[in-house]
Amino acid sequence: MASPGGGVGYRNGFHRGSVKVERQSSVTANFKSLTLKSKHQAARRSSSLGGSAKDIVDGRVRVAVRLRPRNAEELVADADYADCVELQPEVKRLKLRKNNWDSDTYEFDEVLTEFASQKRVYEVVAKPVVESVLDGYNGTVMAYGQTGTGKTYTLGHLGELDNSECGIMVRSMEDILANLSPETDFVSVSYIQIYMETIQDLLTPSNDNIPIMEDPKTGEVSLPGATVVEIRDQQSFLELLRLGEAHRFAANTKLNTESSRSHAILMVQVKRSVMGGEASSSEEDSHSHLVQSCDPPLVRKGKLVVVDLAGSERVQKSGSEGQALEEAKCINLSLSALGKCINALAENSPHVPVRDSKLTRLLKDSFGGTARTSLIVTIGPSPRHRGETASTILFGQRAMKVENMLKIKEEFDYKSLSRRLEVQLDKLIAENERRQKACDDEIKRITLEAQNHISEVERKFATELEKERSRCQMDYLDSIKKLEEKWMMNQQQQHANGFPGGPCGRKEHNNCSSEELAKVEKLLQNESNLRKTAEEEVNNLKNQINKLTSSGAGGNTEILRLHKILEDETNEKKKHQEEIMMLQSQLLQLTFEADQMRRYLNRAGSGNGLSSAHSLISQGRHSQLRDLENGQKSSFNSLFEQVGLQKILSMLESQDANIRIHAVKVVANLAAEEANQEKIVAAGCLGSLLMLLRSYEDETVRRVAAGAIANLAMSEVNQELIVAEGGISLLSVTADDAEDPQTLRMVAGAIANLCGNDKLQIKLRSEGGIKALLGMVRCRHPDVLSQIARGIANFAKCESRAAAQGSRAGKSLLIEDGALPWIVQNANNEASAIRRHIELALCHLAQHEVNVREMIAGGALWELVRISRDCSREDIRTLARRTLCSSPAFQAELRRLRIEI
Repeated sequence: MASPGGGVGYRNGFHRGSVKVERQSSVTANFKSLTLKSKHQAARRSSSLGGSAKDIVDGRVRVAVRLRPRNAEELVADADYADCVELQPEVKRLKLRKNNWDSDTYEFDEVLTEFASQKRVYEVVAKPVVESVLDGYNGTVMAYGQTGTGKTYTLGHLGELDNSECGIMVRSMEDILANLSPETDFVSVSYIQIYMETIQDLLTPSNDNIPIMEDPKTGEVSLPGATVVEIRDQQSFLELLRLGEAHRFAANTKLNTESSRSHAILMVQVKRSVMGGEASSSEEDSHSHLVQSCDPPLVRKGKLVVVDLAGSERVQKSGSEGQALEEAKCINLSLSALGKCINALAENSPHVPVRDSKLTRLLKDSFGGTARTSLIVTIGPSPRHRGETASTILFGQRAMKVENMLKIKEEFDYKSLSRRLEVQLDKLIAENERRQKACDDEIKRITLEAQNHISEVERKFATELEKERSRCQMDYLDSIKKLEEKWMMNQQQQHANGFPGGPCGRKEHNNCSSEELAKVEKLLQNESNLRKTAEEEVNNLKNQINKLTSSGAGGNTEILRLHKILEDETNEKKKHQEEIMMLQSQLLQLTFEADQMRRYLNRAGSGNGLSSAHSLISQGRHSQLRDLENGQKSSFNSLFEQVGLQKILSMLESQDANIRIHAVKVVANLAAEEANQEKIVAAGCLGSLLMLLRSYEDETVRRVAAGAIANLAMSEVNQELIVAEGGISLLSVTADDAEDPQTLRMVAGAIANLCGNDKLQIKLRSEGGIKALLGMVRCRHPDVLSQIARGIANFAKCESRAAAQGSRAGKSLLIEDGALPWIVQNANNEASAIRRHIELALCHLAQHEVNVREMIAGGALWELVRISRDCSREDIRTLARRTLCSSPAFQAELRRLRIEI
């Protein structure tokens, strides 16, 4: 509000306050450009900033015009006059009346009437810029117009009484905070004003002369002296806006009771991490994850600048005097300098006078720089201010001719990578220490066991040796005693026979003694040899024991080998236990299904038919049990052969839900084998499956029935039968109704198989098959998206083949049904299955010249260029390169963009 003397005061009656702040620090990082060149003029300007032609994306300044409603003064003063402005929002056109019979017409990017809500203004003007900032670009939203036309209301209104009245600043911060992660992302705010050609801090008013710094390498402009406040929630941001608005200069004029006397600039810095999946905690893949996580994470930095310009005014109309007059002069000079810069950029002048004012220096990146810029010009309806309105409109028209070079800003977050690697290193060190301790303990245990075993062997050997020695001595003594007894007996016999000492007796006695002595000597020699052999064995065992105890390295090697053998046997035992558990679960499942079918046949059959069916089920069950016991894989074919297809098909119409579910599972498994498909279709099972898909509401039945139809749809003959029986319409209805990802995957797989038939393309499109396929992208499940991409690739391949044969002309049915945006969006999907099919679809669509214009307009050209260079498959790269080189339209666009293939 104005002071009593007509001077300048603080807005809303607040005085200077203090907040906890942190100074903005400059960070030097290597930025990585990920954009491409669009315009020749943009490329010429990029060379002056150090950018290459491949780093440029066209970003023309977007301009919207907003009409302010008549205020009370204008309703009274202009009661007899019509408005000088006529809006045509449906064609984005504005007419400015010269007189009652003549008017000038202007076109803008958006035309907002006096009834446009604040939410709509934000969505069409600022939301695209905010989304670009979140993606790592710089962005600017600026309001220009005559004083009193609603610039501050459009940008900075807080909406304290009514949330629907919130301006662009408040809504921008809501979107930014909603898309950031508090743990990894960062957002900070600075709020300044340019008053009388000096830069003042609205958050810390004592900083009243902040210098502008410019990086000599990149040319980026910054304010290192401005207060930087980190934002964590919306409430703290609203408090900062209230504080800043309280310190902003405003005054009372004839045109506006609370006219801004300074340019207010809100600068929002966004730092967003681009991260992959979290680290795995399992021991098996810890090393592989460590290798994959060595790439440093990316951090994208974006800056949003919201500029609330002071209103341009004529001194005669505003009645400014004294200090207000000086303020008006400074405001008009800075706006004039801004207009000169925009004129120079619009006319491609070699010199742009950005240094004529501090406003143009701060907005150097917004006009002709690297930021995405949206400008909203505000006008009034009164014919009294037609000259100011015309000047504002012409300013917006010139701004629409300015083109910026959008460049993404990324840097490697080496600090985060270092912290993550340190954590991984600590985990690996701890794990290594644990394993080393366990290994040492195991070695000690095995060594102790080996020593105990050796001691036990030595003890047993010594005992046995002592026993053997004692036995040998006893045997020796027994032999001597026997010989002595025998000799005594011989002596007694000689005396008894009357040969006490004659020659004959002595001779016989000598012969007998010689023989006995020879025997004794032989026994003694044998005993000596045995004792010598035993002593040698003892010595050998002692040497072996000494070797084992002295050579620790050899013992450790043997222990490690034994430990490795023990581990291998443990792992093999675990594998056998897992296989046994899997076979037991299969046995239980097959037994349960066979019991269900047997109970149904018991209830449904009668007489011999019942007993025969029961015997067949029993035989099938026993044969499958025998197969499981022999380690073979269970199969539904044995059940199919023994029970009969007609019996199984009759179960599809059973009133028992469990029996119906098991029957449709059996049919689906049988349909997975090509040998059974012809029998199933011949028996009329296709109609039963379509009936279940049409009438049954159980999600399991619909999912399994759709899977069976998808299996049958692999055959070209079956595809025509499915279409003839209305299968496309049923699959489309199921795709619209189902929410379960597995059901949608089955339906998408069936439609994808049908898309590969050249004869069914018109029928498939007319019955809603393509629309249903594209509608299932809402699920976002990778398996569903993979089937959708496969179907699109099959359809595009058939269209390309038909166009090459001359049997088809005109634009692709996929493009007519709106599939191109989704194709371009997922051409570089992280999932390889989705990306491979989409790349093939793009190459096939591009082979038909009638599709080229639509593909260029939809951004498909850039993806084809990427595929021709970076695709992992050689055949797809060759196809993309050949397509780009053979198309005249593609060649003309590539020459215009100066891109070489």
